[in-house]
Amino acid sequence: MPMAISFSKRELEKKKQSKKLEKQKRKEERKANAGNGSFEDMIAYVDENGLITDTPPDMNNKQEINIEDIAVSTLKKEETEETVLRGRVEYFNEDRGFGFIKDVNSTEKYFFYITSVQNPIVEGNMVTFELERGRKGMNAVRIALAS
Repeated sequence: MPMAISFSKRELEKKKQSKKLEKQKRKEERKANAGNGSFEDMIAYVDENGLITDTPPDMNNKQEINIEDIAVSTLKKEETEETVLRGRVEYFNEDRGFGFIKDVNSTEKYFFYITSVQNPIVEGNMVTFELERGRKGMNAVRIALAS
């Protein structure tokens, strides 16, 4: 004996069919309009200020740059200033030997090992620390209680 289809089921099937037809129409419209754009309409240029524009740059305003005037260098490690940061111990697990310090000047949190701590600390202590690159990001090192 065939099962009767309820009114709500019929309505759902109608909605599904109409959505399918609308999707097919949109797909056909996209295909029809795809050939209208030319290659020149798709080209973008970057002006002297680094902004993207649709007009090509004016080659008459071109400035000559002497290659010797360009300085490319990085500071040596001795020249970089080691800055001492202030923070608060957000989390510290003494049994496992690690924790996190939140910098007071920013919202950054830094991981630290107990071997980097110079004085005994607990959660909530204000400390001073320096940063050093670790395997997974910046780590707090040379941690001392803030005075």
